[in-house]
Formats: sequence, C-alpha cells, structure tokens
Amino acid sequence: MSDNNPIPAATVVIARESLAGDGVELLFLLRNSRLVFHGGHWVFPGGRIDDCDYEACQGNLEFPAARKAAVRETKEEAGIEIIENELIHTAHWTTPPRLPRRFSTWFFLYPLREQVEVVVDKEEILDHRWLTPDAALRAAQSKEFELPRPTLATVQDLQGHRSLDNLVASVTDGNIRVFPENSDHYRPREMGYLPTEG
Repeated sequence: MSDNNPIPAATVVIARESLAGDGVELLFLLRNSRLVFHGGHWVFPGGRIDDCDYEACQGNLEFPAARKAAVRETKEEAGIEIIENELIHTAHWTTPPRLPRRFSTWFFLYPLREQVEVVVDKEEILDHRWLTPDAALRAAQSKEFELPRPTLATVQDLQGHRSLDNLVASVTDGNIRVFPENSDHYRPREMGYLPTEG
C-alpha cells in the first residue's frame, strides 16, 4: 500500500428548517487557519475515522465505523448530539492522488428537527454559521467564505429544497455522488453499506 493511501473519514451535513421560513439551512464550521488541512475554510462537521469507531462496530467494517465517527465528530466540533440511525449516506469523496494529504470521506445528511445550541471549541473550530445553500454559494462567490471542493459541490447538490422533508425525500432516493466515479476506495457493499432496496 502506498504512503499516499487516503485516510477514511466521515462528514455530516446538518440541515434544519430555515428560521426565516425560506427553505433549509446548513451548518458550517470555520476551521482555524493554523490547521494544515483546509485551515481557514468553512466546512461541515467531520474528521478521520478513529480506531475507537471501528472498535464500537461489529465486523470492523468502514461504513459502520464512519457512522460512529460522524456522531463523535459532530459532538466534538459542534457540541451537537445526533442519532446515528438518522444519518443518511449521500456521497463519497476521495482526494486526488497528487495531493499530499488524502482522505476517502463518507458524506452523511442529518435532518435536525429541534433547536440546538452549537458550541465550538475555539481552537480547531473558531465559529459557526447557519446558511441556506443559496446564501452559502453567494458567500463563496464573493470570497467571504472559502469552501473546499466537496463542500461546494454538496451545497450545490442541496439547492432548491423548500422544506427539510422535501430535502430528506430527495436524498433518501439513494442517488449517491461518488468522486471520482468508480473509485477503488468506495466499495459500499464490501465496506458494510447495504442500502434499502426500493
């Protein structure tokens, strides 16, 4: 195996009904600019899958461990307790080989149906914002926000939903975005992801 083999990771797109009544808002976290990976960028909660995440699962499979990591990282980075069984797998991104730090990341959507307080640690994560996809894209275009490519693509994918239920229905249909297509690092059934057959 190459030293440049991607590190398994998980990311959570937390979505809620917009308080202004104009669709859906997503939670963005500002990473400290001193961090090597995406320092100064606005991202979704997430991080690498740790040994403890595998140990919490039966079978040592990557997908169940990614779900554990998603719950853990959301608590660590945003202070929000989420329910593992309500995570919806939506995408998988693998960093291109030419980059020095690589991740193979499971993306999940989490529908948040109650008001919560977001608490960041002021060390790794410095701030948070709730924004509609349209507002986040405007902020990125004006250079107010710097969004990593997978985050930007995810925000674009989530545009145009008038309600949280509408968003959940659209992603539950199972159209998983995989980048790059036919990635060797996304073998869902082998890794423990068994989607419900429609």
